[in-house]
Amino acid sequence: MTSNTMARPTPARWLGMLLCAAFLNGCGGGGGGGDSTADSAADSGATARQATAASVSQPLESPETLRGGLINNERNLTVPPGFGIRVWARLDKPRFMALAPNGDVLVSVPSEGRIALLRERPNDTPEEFTFAGGLNQPHDMVFHTIGNTTWLYVAESNRITRSVYRSGETATAERQTVVGDLPDASLSELRGTYEHALKNIALSPDDKLYVSIASACNACAEDTTADPVRGAIYQYSADGKDGRLFARGIRNAEGLDFLPGTSTLWVAVNNRDQLRVPTDTDIDGDGESDRGKQLPQYIDENPIEPFTSVRDGGNYGWPFCNAQPNPTMSNLDSVFDLDLNPDNSVLDCAAIDRPAKGMRAHSAPLGFSFLHRSGVPEAYRRGAAVAQHGCWNCSSLRAGYKVTYFPFDASGNAGAEIDLVTGFVTDPDARSAWGRPVDVIADARGNLLISDDLAGAIYQLYPK
Repeated sequence: MTSNTMARPTPARWLGMLLCAAFLNGCGGGGGGGDSTADSAADSGATARQATAASVSQPLESPETLRGGLINNERNLTVPPGFGIRVWARLDKPRFMALAPNGDVLVSVPSEGRIALLRERPNDTPEEFTFAGGLNQPHDMVFHTIGNTTWLYVAESNRITRSVYRSGETATAERQTVVGDLPDASLSELRGTYEHALKNIALSPDDKLYVSIASACNACAEDTTADPVRGAIYQYSADGKDGRLFARGIRNAEGLDFLPGTSTLWVAVNNRDQLRVPTDTDIDGDGESDRGKQLPQYIDENPIEPFTSVRDGGNYGWPFCNAQPNPTMSNLDSVFDLDLNPDNSVLDCAAIDRPAKGMRAHSAPLGFSFLHRSGVPEAYRRGAAVAQHGCWNCSSLRAGYKVTYFPFDASGNAGAEIDLVTGFVTDPDARSAWGRPVDVIADARGNLLISDDLAGAIYQLYPK
């Protein structure tokens, strides 16, 4: 695809292609540049069963003490064969999670300015502690060991802090600010409005700190000239020094993680809304060009949400270029933004970095985790699980509201996306949903934990 044309199949045809790809991958096909089954077998010394897509409706198990609100005894979710799912804990608007070295689970609650610690108890619901309070919209958390010291890094909306972690502690040790003065709604030029103030972080194998500074808007050129640049990722030393711009054109990288065994950073990106048709294309089928129009059938399917590796010095296009779908949702082209780059002269969309993979437009991917070094069933141990929060303003709720899985091959390529957990939407056309996944991590016992800030719950997807 060139930067000034947009001949493309209809949204319905794209959806059919994606569903077909997911089905084939779940049945043993797929893969992004390598045979993931063979790769896993080479690692384990035995043939590994391939990851299977969600296909079995299971009742959402919930003890009486955890029912209420949007969770009742009539909820069902669709999961892969051989799995069950239960309500593990209840919190108000839980967001990101982190597994402590001793098996405790930290959960950020930005709306309450605190981090909760959940500790499992035999034959009971987890015990809850307030690990840290009085924080400024805490969001992402990462445990990282340097030498003999394990640090807990916490991303607040205006700073990144860290504290020394000691196994079993239920309250944070003294916190030190490593990166301060990050932009949030208090920034005078933003006049009290910052659409994506919550910050996300990752730490690399060589002890570098990466901070996602998301856009302050849906699509605005001002973010690209701000200091620091917004819609970007910055790199620092582990103690917060030597900050520099690492990559740009990334509207809102909610999930950041390093592919295990590599120094390759991957991100899951929330892309923009309300896109106008940029080219002379007939979207609505009336025989006339729809260039410049905001059509629900175009907005619902554009632009694609990137799931991609990020290189040092890369530019991924936002807000001047918008990723486009293709049959494999891989190595995505982009088309110019009609409002901010109408003649493709501000930024050449053919020359920007291409996202490695894409998810359906407005899926709103948030947290994701590589599962390679976890104790989850072997078939899912070479890939990434992604929590998709779902579209809030689409004409129907068919984008997101689920947890998906990308298998990876031995060369670090992502294969075709499959569903892991679905069923949070009860009527897509009536826009009825009872849950919105935010983050997904593996726990210490080989289960997956999924946070949901709509129902106010943490679910546990477990092998039966």
